[in-house]
Amino acid sequence: METKWLEDFVSLAETNSFSRSAELRHVTQPAFSRRIQSLEAWLGTDLIDRTSYPTRLTHAGEVFYEQAIEMLGQINNARALLRGKRTATQTTVDFAVPHTLSLTYVPKWLTELETAFGEISSRLLALNVHDAVMTLVEGGCDLLLCYHHPRQPLLLDASQYDMITMGYETLRAYARCDKNGVPEFVLPGTEKSPLPFLAFANNAYLGRMVDLILNDARIPLHFHKRYETDMSEGLKMMALEGRGVAFLPESSVTRELKQKQLARADGGVKEWEVEMEIRLYRERPSVQRPGKLIVSRLWEYLEQLNGSAANDDISSRKVKRSKHS
Repeated sequence: METKWLEDFVSLAETNSFSRSAELRHVTQPAFSRRIQSLEAWLGTDLIDRTSYPTRLTHAGEVFYEQAIEMLGQINNARALLRGKRTATQTTVDFAVPHTLSLTYVPKWLTELETAFGEISSRLLALNVHDAVMTLVEGGCDLLLCYHHPRQPLLLDASQYDMITMGYETLRAYARCDKNGVPEFVLPGTEKSPLPFLAFANNAYLGRMVDLILNDARIPLHFHKRYETDMSEGLKMMALEGRGVAFLPESSVTRELKQKQLARADGGVKEWEVEMEIRLYRERPSVQRPGKLIVSRLWEYLEQLNGSAANDDISSRKVKRSKHS
């Protein structure tokens, strides 16, 4: 049995809705349903009455709900106790980061950060977006770095979590270059000759971003899915092999673009790309959970830095407007 099954079940018991709980748990509804079924299979009994609406617990589910709450409490208490004994962790910043950002953004960012802020001992957990968010919620990290888009938001309570916008990332289509530096595949394709498509798995956050592009496109894009994975690095390697078109974060293909191994396959059409924020989150310190001193110092520094950058951006926009007036 996995701990997240217990957390899923508790969420379902409290919302009485598979769709709402799946949204809160940052997972697709089919995946959420499979995890509830896995828990029921492990226990050997039905926990959910699927003949009623809204969803209700069976008698066994009501009994197990109390047990699940108690078990999760014991697990979290044990973790907090053991972490409290590891004094060395008080000087280490624990990051939860989606795989793509851990490879493209974090190394350079930490280098620049240490140059200005000072040396930082850090531990990085590279996860999918859902698990990275849950790591922050469950107290398994100090800071969460992730993508954000208003149409695919992370459901973190603004009264409980602080946020800083660190930058922006553009997701667009790329394909391998031929010997003349021209992309071998170019959007939009046709119904008769669809382009080979290297896709993100359905549960991947970037996959949902690609869906926004495809659904909003006024000029339809014609694809034939040839490959699927939840790792952008895996899609990039397949694109380099000439296997098809892949939508990738711009920062992940910087080197390949310079070396003319990959090129934009969208012809510069803006509606075939999407811009995402890169956000940093932390749990807001409280008397009960003050957090680490090093994290508080780092957060204050980043807030000041972010405020200065925002003011510079506003000033530059005013200058541009005055030039045009």
